Amino acid sequence: MRIISFNANGLRSAANKGFFEWFAKQDADVLCVQETKAQEHQLSAPELQSAGYRTFFKDAITKKGYSGVGIYTRQPPDEVRTSLGWAPFDDEGRYIEARFGNLSVVSFYIPSGSSGEVRQAFKIEVMRWLKPILDQWLTSGREYVLCGDWNIVRARNDIKNWTSNQKNSGCLPEERAWLNGMIADDRGDGTSAPDHGWLDSYRLLKPDATDYTWWSQRGAARANDVGWRIDYQFVTPGLRDAVKACAIHKDPRFSDHAPYVVDYAEDGAWGGSATVANTTASAEKSAAAKGRGGKGGAR
Repeated sequence: MRIISFNANGLRSAANKGFFEWFAKQDADVLCVQETKAQEHQLSAPELQSAGYRTFFKDAITKKGYSGVGIYTRQPPDEVRTSLGWAPFDDEGRYIEARFGNLSVVSFYIPSGSSGEVRQAFKIEVMRWLKPILDQWLTSGREYVLCGDWNIVRARNDIKNWTSNQKNSGCLPEERAWLNGMIADDRGDGTSAPDHGWLDSYRLLKPDATDYTWWSQRGAARANDVGWRIDYQFVTPGLRDAVKACAIHKDPRFSDHAPYVVDYAEDGAWGGSATVANTTASAEKSAAAKGRGGKGGAR
């Protein structure tokens, strides 16, 4: 089973740059998108559809052309949810969940605080409100894949300029402590949850690698690979052995983010009835194949 997480920084813009032509070649089962920057009636346009996929969106009702998340799926879900019960978060279009048997695939877009103190305060408020929900999901008995742009790096090897960003949103100690406090210990440095927690699919497979998923559009950040890893697929502990391959597709460029692709095993790994077509090529091979690059996202 292949799942792609992609912050489009405007889905119509990404489509104009060839994203859906790239996506059609990826043999993905689920695509989670963030920052659609469009209203639901605009997202039904033919150029934003992909043959063989059902689409589900949650747009922002507080401001048009802002935020927004979506899920493209080959298999019809049993249920789609778009509200976590707190209007300030829900109304910005930052959460959508598709349920397949005992498996939930979530597309999240955590707020950025880089625009100033007001939005940073909202980001911290969201973090505190969201933690008990994520804790409850972790012990619910369901299996979860949490895709999305979390707007927070985890550690030094997730950001090019570690020292100079210590006081910037996305790399603040409080933000990193919050995120790592929910992640199972995968670094051995005492900053992660010691006995349980969500699993970072990328770090499961590449504990020491340095790769990024977002680059500032200022200067030559992308060309010089001055980036941040802020796009993730976190999974419940029951899916540890299901994570088989992953890749960050940096080229071609569709956005200021890169699509993050993970291949999961299927047979019995999901703990439920989510049956989808088998994936034939690993995410690693797909990323390396000529003409199959990708990008996506935004802070």
